[in-house]
Amino acid sequence: MTYKISFTRGLLLIIVLAGFTLLSGCSAIPKEDPGQIAAQKPVSAIPTDQTYAIDIYDPWEGFNRGMYRFNAKFDQYVFLPVVSGYETVMPDVAETGVSNFFNNVGEIGNLTNAMMQLKGKRSLNTAGRLLINTTIGLFGLFDVASKMEVYEQKEDFGQTLGHYGVGDGHFIVLPILGPSNLRDTGGIVTDAVIFAAIDPFDFDGESSRAPPYYLLDAIDTRHQNKFRYYASGSPFEYELIRMLYTHKRELDIAR
Repeated sequence: MTYKISFTRGLLLIIVLAGFTLLSGCSAIPKEDPGQIAAQKPVSAIPTDQTYAIDIYDPWEGFNRGMYRFNAKFDQYVFLPVVSGYETVMPDVAETGVSNFFNNVGEIGNLTNAMMQLKGKRSLNTAGRLLINTTIGLFGLFDVASKMEVYEQKEDFGQTLGHYGVGDGHFIVLPILGPSNLRDTGGIVTDAVIFAAIDPFDFDGESSRAPPYYLLDAIDTRHQNKFRYYASGSPFEYELIRMLYTHKRELDIAR
């Protein structure tokens, strides 16, 4: 009963947010593929001023390299075996459903941050995805929106800060989570606080549901992420990852 009340509250919140974005956009949900979205604001994949790996501001490099090695070992001996066991016992259709569900929950953060950046079209697109997949997609188990060409557009608070001119700060490798920087680390914390404040599953009222939810979310997140430590075969993988992460975030913010 608590879950039904909580879900109703969450659905009402979604509708309110959708109404807000409808006021800021056009009356129809835009059907855009990722290529069209990128084309709206051309961004070169190669920076105008050539940047090299050594140029990334990394004053905590000693700590970061140690944490990178720790994450690689944790991944090898703990995370990936758990994910492998999960993939073994779960049918493929169930894995897809779980991934769709968590991706749909993530649309709350995407919508919130798109609205904070005053991106009307992206907000409208994300509100449409959230409504479609939560209703027709049975609480997000099915990604109906993508079949309707309403594609996911990721936004987070780190991008919101960058959108308003906040610099990235020191590069840092976070435990388990991997490469980040001071701005994006603050963004991760803020996104978590926003989700906790919205509390769509009433974790405050039914705290016993929170641990299995977050555990399954972590397993699914690693299941969806195909990155493998030291798979590049390069002796300079740390520098490569540091540079790629930094450039990726620049492109994310520029969209």
